[in-house]
Amino acid sequence: MADPILFAGTVEWSGENPGISLKEKPDGPFTTQASFFRVVLSPHGRGHALVLLQSPQNASPPADRPNICFHDNEKLARYLVGEFIANFGAYKGLPSLGSMVYRKLDSVASEGDPANTYSEIVKAGDTTVRMTWSGLGKPFCFALPPDKSATGRHYMPSLFIGCKEAAITVNGKVLPGKPAPREVAGNKISTAMLAFSETWIRT
Repeated sequence: MADPILFAGTVEWSGENPGISLKEKPDGPFTTQASFFRVVLSPHGRGHALVLLQSPQNASPPADRPNICFHDNEKLARYLVGEFIANFGAYKGLPSLGSMVYRKLDSVASEGDPANTYSEIVKAGDTTVRMTWSGLGKPFCFALPPDKSATGRHYMPSLFIGCKEAAITVNGKVLPGKPAPREVAGNKISTAMLAFSETWIRT
């Protein structure tokens, strides 16, 4: 019998973390960013969070493009933002994270099939946010060592699915930008992808 692959360390959270980061120009800054979490295990229990940055570069965004973290577990949401999102390459150093508003969500639902088109829908009061990935590619599974992970201190075994197109809408209005090319673990994907079976293990 083959030896098992064992990741030494402490499992800090496990779940899903699909994301969409959009640019108006491939070599320009991100104009719209969204990172969704469906967490099944963490120090702060289970829960969902959606970090939606409509003005990523702005700590004082205009009223019609706010930066919001929707959640059903605020302690978990703040933990994910402070310990993880703030270290992700596309989010690191963004002034918008420090001034982001935390807002309780009412419901979360997924639609579609990760084999072709998939959506996550978050509702909070009179606001409905829909993230949609389409033209989805072949799933691939990999494990980043701590020195290659976003935090620099976690193993991160994950299943990723890249996509050709992605969109974020708020109450039916399409937010600006398109995904940009990106490479992960030797796979050419984009800055919009599905991330399932994701586990962060602190060494």
